[in-house]
Amino acid sequence: MSTRIIVDSTTDLLPEVRARVGVVPLTVHFGEEEFLDGVTIDHRRFYEKLVETDVHPTTSQATPAAFMAEFEKVREAGDSAVVITLSARLSGTYQSAVIAAREFENIYVVDSGSVAIGTAVLTELALQYLDAGMEAKEIAARLEVEKKRILIVALLDTLEYLKKGGRISKTVAFAGAVLNIKPVISVYSGEILMLGKARGSKMGNNLLEQEIEKAGGVDFSAPVLLGYTGLSDILLQKYIKDSRRLWEQGLNEVRYTTIGSVIGTHAGPGAIAVAFFKK
Repeated sequence: MSTRIIVDSTTDLLPEVRARVGVVPLTVHFGEEEFLDGVTIDHRRFYEKLVETDVHPTTSQATPAAFMAEFEKVREAGDSAVVITLSARLSGTYQSAVIAAREFENIYVVDSGSVAIGTAVLTELALQYLDAGMEAKEIAARLEVEKKRILIVALLDTLEYLKKGGRISKTVAFAGAVLNIKPVISVYSGEILMLGKARGSKMGNNLLEQEIEKAGGVDFSAPVLLGYTGLSDILLQKYIKDSRRLWEQGLNEVRYTTIGSVIGTHAGPGAIAVAFFKK
């Protein structure tokens, strides 16, 4: 019996990692238009529509039926599976997976407590455990412990999309634009927190690095992944250059990927983020 790793489509994986997992899609809505995340709309098309249209997108959780379809493949093969979802505090997708799993044996569902590249580093850790010969039950148990160390720290380029989503007022968004305010946020244990605000990208990059160090630093023995929203990685490349002292300590290569619709809807283009396991 083999073990499979299954994630939902909010998990922003590098291509070589995605090729090793099963993916259950969420749904993205632009007004009356409906898309399956990662199936009928990819990240590039999502950001093109985000900037082209005045309609603010929304996302819907993956359904129990969508998970059951994936779990049926596992059962037919006589396999087991570890299912890793975005935080239950951010979506009902975890609950959908739990409901679907009740109809199957040897399916273990883990709430990552994170999202996007945060769920991605937990998925990469799961694959490391799998390669080491661990079985599904043990992998799930280890992930439940290790997930508590995952932190995402992100720098937003604009407040406009937080305004569109009703997260902040028009007045705050306007003042932020005038003052060139760049908010720094974190995602930890399923909660999105405002850590600080910087004027300009350079100060923002410095604040991002400070927050990483304040968290206790990066455990470089575990997966580390950076990400960006939008159509260009220019801001991320600048951040990598500005903070190379941090990465030179423990990484042979700084790996990064695009961040998809769930975070992109609220952050808008131009955000950069780091996901890591705290020491």
